[in-house]
Amino acid sequence: MLVRKSLLFFFEFPNYPDTKISMKALPVNQTEQVFTRSRSLPHFFGLLRTQLLLCLLFGVALPIFLYIRGDLSFLARNPAAINSSIAAAICTMIAVVTVRKFGAFPGTIGVSYVFPSLAGAYGIAMAGILLVRAPYSGALLMLTFATSMAVRFAIGALERRREGKQYYLVPGGSIDRISRDLDAAWIMLEAPVLPSDGDVVIVADLHHDHSAEWERAFAMAALNGIGVYHYKQVWEASTGKVRIEHLSENSLGSLIPSNSYAKGKRLIDILLSLAVLPLLLPILLITALVIRFDSPGSVFFRQERIGYRARPFRVLKFRTMHSREVAKADRVDDAITKDDDARVTRPGRFLRRTRIDELPQILNILLGDMSWIGPRPEARPLSEWYEKEIPFYSYRHIVRPGITGWAQVNQGHVAGISEVHDKLRYDFYYIKNFSMWIDLVILFKTVLVVVRGFGAK
Repeated sequence: MLVRKSLLFFFEFPNYPDTKISMKALPVNQTEQVFTRSRSLPHFFGLLRTQLLLCLLFGVALPIFLYIRGDLSFLARNPAAINSSIAAAICTMIAVVTVRKFGAFPGTIGVSYVFPSLAGAYGIAMAGILLVRAPYSGALLMLTFATSMAVRFAIGALERRREGKQYYLVPGGSIDRISRDLDAAWIMLEAPVLPSDGDVVIVADLHHDHSAEWERAFAMAALNGIGVYHYKQVWEASTGKVRIEHLSENSLGSLIPSNSYAKGKRLIDILLSLAVLPLLLPILLITALVIRFDSPGSVFFRQERIGYRARPFRVLKFRTMHSREVAKADRVDDAITKDDDARVTRPGRFLRRTRIDELPQILNILLGDMSWIGPRPEARPLSEWYEKEIPFYSYRHIVRPGITGWAQVNQGHVAGISEVHDKLRYDFYYIKNFSMWIDLVILFKTVLVVVRGFGAK
């Protein structure tokens, strides 16, 4: 029992080990076992310290050295070159770490975030330099940006792919659930014998009362760098969803997400809303005029929805449907948007596809009802219906609802009760992993969703 609890504590999230272990297929109770570390090039390029070193050396230091033609005294007497070199090094380190963090989330390919991560880091650095009016070299910053990106893309082509993992399942408990859903190669272990493959992951129901031989196998595998994970964590890492048979604590060991990040996120929501509102005013005015002249009715659509901590509020959107009277008995059905819904106006389809209809919710963000990122708020009749059908549905209100969210970028619009059940799994995954990193992943994915029109109804 102690072993299982320890493994659950240390391996709650599948951050797969950096070292590859090759082991003889010997019973774990045999005293002599052979462990050899496989130091392959893909493994070497997958290490964070390797990526930082290569990017700083070949992406920053070498280009700067060539740019100044080897004259190090040039740096000493040129403040612009010094400031630019320091900024380039810091931005490159931030981008390398960010790409690695993004790649840990399901459905993401780390190398695809190289450009946005570098662009974001360099953009913030430039804003800071201009704000304090410090001297800088634009040519040096552009050079290091290009070379750092090239080096990180090259590393991405050489580093080990995680998709090659071989999963070994330990019989017992609820392991059959993941054997049905795991979209990867897996082998069921019949006895407490450690596999001989080099790149393996052992998956078990660590809440099950395994025999002493299996517990020794878990401990031996963990001590030698082989990942031993609870089946639910592996399922979550591969699907981006959380099973909702019962409420599950997040990484802090509590049902309440990180309060410190929630406060910081609230401040960012306010500052970002105030910054973009003046820039969006022309789009908002043009959209309002188009809606006004296209069909009769109000420019805005107001609806009572359930928000943060299950408190109702009035959401504000651009109207995308024809105005109509809805009987009380039909409110649940009316709240569900169907495929090719005839109620949607001609400009409404474009507004929904581009998500422009959501922009007035900036006012809801400033009022504290919503956030830029979070589970989408549902209409009150629909939310009450879901609560009757799905256990723990109200738990999704533990964080502020958002204009975009983890479910929206992975699943799109939903209507049926089965789809809502799946959407709730995405929402719970977001709450469990509530952090700056998953919010940034959602932000980048939202851009792609808007461009492709994914999930619009």
